[in-house]
Amino acid sequence: MLDSEQADAFAPRVEDADGATDPLRLGGAIAPALLLAACGSGGGGTTATPPPSAPVVVAPATITATQASRFLAQATMGATRPMIDTVVARRYEGWIDDQFALPRAISHWDWLVANGYAAATNINAETGFDVTLWRQMIVEPDQLRQRVGMALLDLLVVGIGGVNLNWKQFATAAYVDLLLDNAFGNYRTILDAITTNAAMGSFLTFLGNRKANATTGAQPDENYARELMQLFTLGLYQLNPDGSVKSSGGAPLETYTPADVAGLARVFTGLSLATTVSTTPDRYRQPLVMNAALNETGGASFLGTSTSGGGMAAVKQALDTIFAHPNLPPFVSKQLIQRLVTSNPAPAYVGRVAAVFADNGAGVRGDMKAVIKAILLDTDARSDAALASTTAGKLREPVMRLTGWARFAKVASPGNLWAFGDTSSQSSRLGQSMGRSATVFNFFRPAYAPPATGISSAGLVAPEFQITNEQSVVAYVNYMQGLVANGAGDTKPDYTDLVARASDSAALVDEVNLVLAAGQLGAATVTAIRAAVDSIAATATNGPINRVGIALLLTLASPEFLTLR
Repeated sequence: MLDSEQADAFAPRVEDADGATDPLRLGGAIAPALLLAACGSGGGGTTATPPPSAPVVVAPATITATQASRFLAQATMGATRPMIDTVVARRYEGWIDDQFALPRAISHWDWLVANGYAAATNINAETGFDVTLWRQMIVEPDQLRQRVGMALLDLLVVGIGGVNLNWKQFATAAYVDLLLDNAFGNYRTILDAITTNAAMGSFLTFLGNRKANATTGAQPDENYARELMQLFTLGLYQLNPDGSVKSSGGAPLETYTPADVAGLARVFTGLSLATTVSTTPDRYRQPLVMNAALNETGGASFLGTSTSGGGMAAVKQALDTIFAHPNLPPFVSKQLIQRLVTSNPAPAYVGRVAAVFADNGAGVRGDMKAVIKAILLDTDARSDAALASTTAGKLREPVMRLTGWARFAKVASPGNLWAFGDTSSQSSRLGQSMGRSATVFNFFRPAYAPPATGISSAGLVAPEFQITNEQSVVAYVNYMQGLVANGAGDTKPDYTDLVARASDSAALVDEVNLVLAAGQLGAATVTAIRAAVDSIAATATNGPINRVGIALLLTLASPEFLTLR
């Protein structure tokens, strides 16, 4: 690892958005390059096409290390050399099956308890939340579960800052745990779990939601009813099976009306904490219960159906109705594809995955294992043609950039401090931190397109660009320079394996390119990075470690690394 003086010997420090020392100019090179690269992330039009009944799977005779690394970039929080070797040996589906078979890592809740965070001094704090999330994303072996869980957290958003409860770290950890616990289960089960979760109840303000009061005119809170349909399940507009929008007379057809929201809100009244005991966090791990005094027991109509009698039976009927809606498979499938593979999936790709969501081949709807396989094994995800296509790819989420480096660099924290903390600042860190979205719309929205760019002009989207600008790019590079050089607190990288390659710039850069960048650095970028590495003599004081630092930071800042294809 590098100390602060050694860090000054490698890699450009970017002071502002106007530029940086060679070989990179952030304001003049990287940000426009990112935009141009993302312009290549294309998709199809809105014309409906009948989807095939099953995914089109690519099964090459031999999987190369580069292909394996690219697969892991989509399926994990970051590749490692041993994992690449395992994918080559076990093949894609074998690796996925192995991941499905792994037991869940220790829950965030249990880890917080085991490490003393349930102390009374933390009752009104967030202490420990970032620690447990970073630790688990980086070191636990159930990497497919971690990646899918974080994709679900991007879709089914809860942010700790909006959880108005004591023991926030435990309440929000319990929410993340339910996503991880059910990542390989059924989407219908996930809907049950989030609807009866205390953190979600607080974040979307339906915890203790009261039935209408005829005397005062008060009506039930509609927040959860609206966002459940709009963001978590159905979307605003009716969809064809391939995710394209249905229209009439040139106007999109709405999925639901304000009356549907009001009717559904009546169902989600009365859900309350299971106990009033607040001296421990335990009640935030328990599902919400129905408080009959607050619950609407009269009729409720929504989405062409009606309930009566209230209680949990009405909640179940409401969720069953939403789960059976034809929009659900394409709406959820497309967003999971966006999080794992490409921002602009072709309609046929969405259609193939949505067909599996609707029926896994055994008559089961919402089977997450089948959906995950359909996404990751599809030809649009696995074919090498995507590398040259103008209709594939995505900007890496900032958190995935950090975890990719951390896993490659064997980052460890002997004291279990995992001191990266809250990385959501756009001016000094990543502009994103898992579990810390300020709103239910996430750090970035799935349909976002940066205005007045080639992306928007082409009718494409680039969700992660909603948190990408010159300031955030500069902050990212500066922040990663510090981490690459020094880590954070006792959270340090181990570059032993890379230092052993440092005397040979080709071997060093090739290894970084393969494992960290999934082999996607172009020839010109590789040449530039090798030249920068060779500008430091391997025999100089701290020469080997500084050569490693240069190779890592310039890769992390390269457009090819930032745009996953």
